Amino acid sequence: MIDRFRFPQELQEVLETCKGLTIPTKKEELIDLALGGANNDTFVIEYEINGRTIIEGDVVRCKNGVSINYAEDYMRRRDPNATIVGDDLPTDKPTFKEIYNKDFEPTREETIAWLKEQELILLPFMAGGKEYGYEAVFVGPKNAACLAAAMASLQYFVDISQYKGEFSPKCIVYLAPPFRHTHFERKQVVVHKRLEDRYEIYAYNLYPGPSIKKGVYGFLIHQAEKENAVVAHAAATKVITPYDNEIVIMHEGASGGGKSEMGEEIHWEEKGKILLGENLLKKEKYYLSLNDTCRLELVADDMALCLPKLQKKENGKLVITDAEDGWFVRFDNVKEYGASPLYEKLCIKPKEPLIFLNLQAVPNSTCLIWEHTLDSDGIPCPNPRAILPRRLIKNRVDKPVEVDVRSFGVRTPPTTRKEPNYGIIGMMQILPPALAWLWRLVAPRGHANPSIASSDGMASEGVGSYWPFMTGKYVRQANLLLNQITECKNTRYVLFPNQHIGYYKVGFMPEWLSREYIARRGSASFKADQLIPAREPLLGYCLDSLKVDGQYIRKTFLQPELQSDLGTDGYDAGAKILSDFFKKELQKYLQPDLDPLGKQIIETCLNDGTVEDYINLIPMKF
Repeated sequence: MIDRFRFPQELQEVLETCKGLTIPTKKEELIDLALGGANNDTFVIEYEINGRTIIEGDVVRCKNGVSINYAEDYMRRRDPNATIVGDDLPTDKPTFKEIYNKDFEPTREETIAWLKEQELILLPFMAGGKEYGYEAVFVGPKNAACLAAAMASLQYFVDISQYKGEFSPKCIVYLAPPFRHTHFERKQVVVHKRLEDRYEIYAYNLYPGPSIKKGVYGFLIHQAEKENAVVAHAAATKVITPYDNEIVIMHEGASGGGKSEMGEEIHWEEKGKILLGENLLKKEKYYLSLNDTCRLELVADDMALCLPKLQKKENGKLVITDAEDGWFVRFDNVKEYGASPLYEKLCIKPKEPLIFLNLQAVPNSTCLIWEHTLDSDGIPCPNPRAILPRRLIKNRVDKPVEVDVRSFGVRTPPTTRKEPNYGIIGMMQILPPALAWLWRLVAPRGHANPSIASSDGMASEGVGSYWPFMTGKYVRQANLLLNQITECKNTRYVLFPNQHIGYYKVGFMPEWLSREYIARRGSASFKADQLIPAREPLLGYCLDSLKVDGQYIRKTFLQPELQSDLGTDGYDAGAKILSDFFKKELQKYLQPDLDPLGKQIIETCLNDGTVEDYINLIPMKF
């Protein structure tokens, strides 16, 4: 089968001289390979390094798939600084040479030499999906087949024996796990090397987040940029009301910002009753009753292609399609049976074996998504996940869709007058387009992020909230995002908090309830007298009222300054934290190649502009 590929000479030599080569033609083969053989129920991933045996993790066969667990807490979530650039092309990212004071080439040559001495797996796939994706391959040691299995679930797996034509990869992912210990002080490191005819990713760790998940995302951003396009860091859902009205919401934000949750059903306390929020000071809970909820059809979970060939400019709306063939779904908010019926049904008895991470597993038992692996401190790992092939999801959308509403999610901390913070975002803020662009430049990572290894305080996930995964220039992406917003005049913009509104603990309920509200209204278009300018202009407009299924939401959830233990003074102190953060993060975009309109928008923020000032720059349709 190797003759069906067209490889660069270097990779061809690796495959010809390695100790053995396996090219799976069925995804089922990868499950047995991940366990070291069809007769094994457990497998330990280990390497001999400098005379010592280093255990990286273990794989367990379950009735519903395989469960992967790592030996170190650090390896159970993505390091946000893992991406490093290993070439000399224009970039704002730290380069290998800057970090290690040497060229990447010798390390790259050592990697290639190490691979030549291993038994290898070669996995062909389409990065970005079957229809709009790019030919790519994964090359890694056979004893790390669990990562190949994860890749085959995340991106479109290619059976090369059935492939028509020559397979010429534009992206090559090389995996060499021991180098984490021998070269990189046990840190997660993924080096990206951009070449004229291909994109190479050198992954030096076994957690899939920064390599086969976000590493491939980096390649897709690079390819899309060549077409003056964006690959949004977003989930998208078609919401269908009980009266069969339809609306598409695309939810963006940093990791942990609620993207996967946009495709989840509302979490019920009991039939017909949901917990809107809990007052953390008085320990009072506020409930809402819903007789019926909207039906959800899932479009994308984390990445959305926004390619020019998809757009219909005459409609004035952004058009997207999923950039993945499987979804890397986090289950930190699923802590007991019944919390997420959709995903429980998909995971407990799937139609094909699944890949689970950071979940407890006993050989030949059923891996349950609410039984999270314990970290070394005895606390459940905050990043339990499963990879769900999208074809297993019945209520999915396989065709490109027009986006009616683009929402942005922020993890917010508890906030009071005595302890002011940036948890001042109301349940749904309406953003003028210019402000929507600013939020996508700053992309706050926010409070208690469960997905990454470092999450203290407020930090920026950077342009588009995909900066940690890209390798180019952030001003270039800022210009592309601005152009996208100005061209899509009929797509609306909203902002959701999650976790807290003031001193109310709300989880992801703001986006779930607002999703119901927007869908039942038919859009996020409002009359001017329905909106109140927020005290903090960066938050656009608050709603004067919000009614779901005949019930009004308390104004303290819509306008947090009305909370008695927050007040306008506590709100204003939190607003200053938010405003100062924006001003600090936006400075770096003021470069000569920034779009002149973008320069005006940023200067408006730096000069404490009003909501009306932003609307004067890019008109907003009410």
